[in-house]
Amino acid sequence: MSEIYDITIIGGGPVGLFAAFYANLREAKVKLIDSLEQLGGQPSILYPEKTILDLPGFPSITGQGLTENLIAQLNTFETEICLGETLLEIEHKTDHYRLVTSKAEHLSKTVIIAIGGGAFKARPLDIEGAENFDNVHYHVQNMEQFKDKKVTILGGGDSAVDWALAFEKIADTTLIHRRDNFRALEHSVTNLKASKVHIKTPYIPYGLEGKDGKATHLHVAHSKSKETHPIEVDHIFVNYGFKSSIGNLKEWDLELERNKIVVNTKLETNRPGIYAIGDCCTYPGKAAMIATGFGEAPTAINNAVHFIDPKQKVQPKHSTSM
Repeated sequence: MSEIYDITIIGGGPVGLFAAFYANLREAKVKLIDSLEQLGGQPSILYPEKTILDLPGFPSITGQGLTENLIAQLNTFETEICLGETLLEIEHKTDHYRLVTSKAEHLSKTVIIAIGGGAFKARPLDIEGAENFDNVHYHVQNMEQFKDKKVTILGGGDSAVDWALAFEKIADTTLIHRRDNFRALEHSVTNLKASKVHIKTPYIPYGLEGKDGKATHLHVAHSKSKETHPIEVDHIFVNYGFKSSIGNLKEWDLELERNKIVVNTKLETNRPGIYAIGDCCTYPGKAAMIATGFGEAPTAINNAVHFIDPKQKVQPKHSTSM
């Protein structure tokens, strides 16, 4: 028989990692399951070298830096971690849940879902043959490969603007967006316009040319005048966001709103003993930020502990209590 854990967390991104750490602080027997083969989620895989700006107390930290800090924090406890397992089924038993994954079966008194936006994949550059050039990138593991190169970034959201500002420090950087207005934070756009980044708007990429598996020129067209011209490139970074899949979420008998799990102020779902935190859950007025998910984690953990044992306080002492 599988051992019954107090809390099983589904998702090994930033919010799931912090939730596992806090569960250990409450001395709960905790397990963490993630479908990927590594911890860290989107910040670690999609933008490991990009600066994250929405974390209080961290004026400058990268996705990889955040992941390493969270793992180091979690490693102060012994935590059961199961990687490469996709959750398929959540079955309610008398006093616990049976969780069936792609590899094993797990038993848990409570479940906390922290799957973010679900399984994700970068939105591709819609140009014929783009996949044949190995200097067309969708994520970056090491920024040193861009040093002193001609880097062209495609996109107009927060991530594209932040990457442009990061690359500007080491490379000849161009940012191309199909509209004149950017979707990024106002402060970031102000910094962009004051930077040395070559801003080309409103332009649409429509063709690539190169040789030996390397793109040498990106062809763009003005979205209004239709004027075209080539841009010399050493590297192209496509930042059109990513497609996410919620997988089996709809089969878990949870109340959903626009593919997000509906929760109350306790972060409870409609199924007793199942909670949701981070980008995968929704409630009125929620701000979709990593910092918000970090705040939701202790609330869910504390209520899960109280659910398991009503004698336990929902509001325990914490490190800053007098």
